[in-house]
Amino acid sequence: MATTETSTQGIILTETAAKEIRDIIKDQELDVEKVRLRVGVKGGGCSGFSYVLDLTESQKDTDEVFEQHGVKIICDPKSLLYLNGTTIDFRDEIMGRGFVFQNPNATSSCGCGSSFSA
Repeated sequence: MATTETSTQGIILTETAAKEIRDIIKDQELDVEKVRLRVGVKGGGCSGFSYVLDLTESQKDTDEVFEQHGVKIICDPKSLLYLNGTTIDFRDEIMGRGFVFQNPNATSSCGCGSSFSA
């Protein structure tokens, strides 16, 4: 396998976000050993790309795999180009609750924080 020049920081999941993911897995009675958090991007949204989070048991051979705080994270190589070094946090505040992305690759993002451009 050839080595690449780009360093892979991967996807960073905060302890708070990991706890929320583990709670969702438990609440939905999913198999914690098989379930992965798929993180990706897709075209669309206010700024060009939207973030994708999905719990899945299917993993492709080409997926990059990370593990943080007991959660297995998978990301396809194309999405990782846009998400490398991104921190995913979870906030539960008066104005709403949800996952928050801090993406160092985004040149701009929308007000709702669910889409970005790079």
